[in-house]
Amino acid sequence: MTQTPHPAPTQPWWRYGHVWLIIAGPVIVVIAGFITLWLAVRTPDPVITSEDYRQAQTLQADPSSVAPAMQARNHAQTGVPTPPQASGAPVAKP
Repeated sequence: MTQTPHPAPTQPWWRYGHVWLIIAGPVIVVIAGFITLWLAVRTPDPVITSEDYRQAQTLQADPSSVAPAMQARNHAQTGVPTPPQASGAPVAKP
């Protein structure tokens, strides 16, 4: 006479760890969304005044004031770094 193996007793779904791993991802995303919403409501974007606008126009009129930003932007677009002599950075001697 052969004995049939007894099936393992089943547990409730919350007793399995992989279920909590599957549930944790969306729950973390929802919590992060509420935190982002809270930060956005708590700290609204500042209103730009006419004085701020005039100051920005003055900075754009003087090319030397935005030179490092322009060099970084050009490097990001072309992928070719600017030579150290052109950027004003000191040249390291080997």
